[in-house]
Amino acid sequence: MAAPSGDTCGAMERSIRERVPPLLTDLYQFTMAYAYWRAGRHQEPAVFELFFRDNPFGGGFSLFAGLHDCLLFLRSFRFTDEDVDFLRSVLPPNTDPAFFKFLRELDCSGVTLRSVPEGTVVFARVPLMEVSGPLAVVQLLETSLLCLVNYASLVCSNAARFRLAAGPRRKLLEMGLRRAQGPDGGLTASRYTYIGGFDLTSNVQAGFLFGIPVAGTMAHSYVTSFTSLEEVWPQTLVAVNGDPDPVDIISLTKGWLSRVCELLKAQPGKIHEGELAAFLSYAIAYPQNFLPVVDSYSVKCSGLLNFCAVALALCELGYRPVGVRLDSGDLCRQSIDVHHVFRLCSEHFSVAAFDSLIIVGTNNISEESMAELNKKENEIGVVGVGTHLVTCTKQPSLGCVYKLVEVRGTPRMKISEDPEKSTVPGRKAVYRLTDAEGHPFLDLVSLAEESPPEAGVPLSCFPLGCENSSVSVTPAQIGCLRQEAFTKGQVTHPLCSAAETRAKVQSSVQTLHPRHKRLQDPDSYTVALSEKLHSLVTEIRRGSSNNSNFLLAN
Repeated sequence: MAAPSGDTCGAMERSIRERVPPLLTDLYQFTMAYAYWRAGRHQEPAVFELFFRDNPFGGGFSLFAGLHDCLLFLRSFRFTDEDVDFLRSVLPPNTDPAFFKFLRELDCSGVTLRSVPEGTVVFARVPLMEVSGPLAVVQLLETSLLCLVNYASLVCSNAARFRLAAGPRRKLLEMGLRRAQGPDGGLTASRYTYIGGFDLTSNVQAGFLFGIPVAGTMAHSYVTSFTSLEEVWPQTLVAVNGDPDPVDIISLTKGWLSRVCELLKAQPGKIHEGELAAFLSYAIAYPQNFLPVVDSYSVKCSGLLNFCAVALALCELGYRPVGVRLDSGDLCRQSIDVHHVFRLCSEHFSVAAFDSLIIVGTNNISEESMAELNKKENEIGVVGVGTHLVTCTKQPSLGCVYKLVEVRGTPRMKISEDPEKSTVPGRKAVYRLTDAEGHPFLDLVSLAEESPPEAGVPLSCFPLGCENSSVSVTPAQIGCLRQEAFTKGQVTHPLCSAAETRAKVQSSVQTLHPRHKRLQDPDSYTVALSEKLHSLVTEIRRGSSNNSNFLLAN
């Protein structure tokens, strides 16, 4: 799929400005910025990092997503007069009026963002983004950047897990808009589930903004709104071959229905006339896109029979019906029964189009039920997923954090009573080490000024979570996980379409060793500090305890 057009890119940027204005942040960002400004520290060069502490869903990896929106947000970051007037009303009345003039002139021209490429497999504790610039500005960006990355990465990772559970061949349809956490949650979910591995969305706005293929035909309400064949209008359909005389599609379908009932030894008295009327009405409207939901009443006794009759009539007129949707009951068993009937009709009536009919399954699908589909015999070719996908029911938040690591060129470290909440100081480089088979086995975090590791050369490092134990590894290949994406107010890395980022995700996930991408009980992936960075952490910890007596100093 091609990259979005200029009009679409403009629509996306307008969408970001509307959804994520500078005021979409926490109040304490402004109170801290004011305190920095009042102390004359607001222009001090500072560096923050964004990362998460645990891989989501009990899995072995995550996917980094949301960078595209972060870049558009930075490019358009500017306070309006209305924004500043509101801030005057909520900040303490003794706030210096000159601070508001400072805010009105503020932008991101002094900000630089370096990040992991969007769509890359990432792991806990690895810095995903480094944001550097004037202290007050990069502090103000915290909440908005976290908001843009947290859910995008979480739902993208969830989609990738669904894709792994489904296998590579089955098509996946995202249909969670109505269950999402508000309109913005629904739109974000549609975009990033597609990037994570889904093929289609039901969300029309997502199709418009992001170029995602959209799909959908009818709901049960459409079927149950009909009661009689008298409601079908028009009652004719022109054949594909160009014959100008319209055909009485109702009479043609009735004839086929009798033949189907005879073939399947079905009872005509159990067939629901309103359902047949709904199918006919839709088929007349969209003869090339006929895919009804067939379980409004009874799949076996009514829905499947009505579908076959209408589909056979369409085939006789030269059209190709698409298939059926199952939305209740035992989807695996029903799909086998439906496919068997399709094959019988194909053979008995010599209609080859019935060999290519698809079966769509939708019924509160979860990751676990998706995995079950692969274990059981079934004929489901497309699966629609909604609630469990977009709401991330297994884990509602990724828990990304944004922490200060350097001010005025000096490393900064948070030393917490909870070791898990301690941070790693200093501006960094991140390298991915791969083995001879091309599988990544370790991410090395080092100080930015260090020389990069070399392929084939042993190196010693300190895995996180292993106290002071070092390991020696020899990578076959090394890749740098940092790219400059924004500087001097400009996006410096090409903005990718959703389809392009989706391709990156598939490529990145494929490189993982099976033991790291298992959905259940995956092996832990190693993230380690270089010797020099580990020494810095040790030195700062030791210095922190030594400096605790500053009150006693002269």
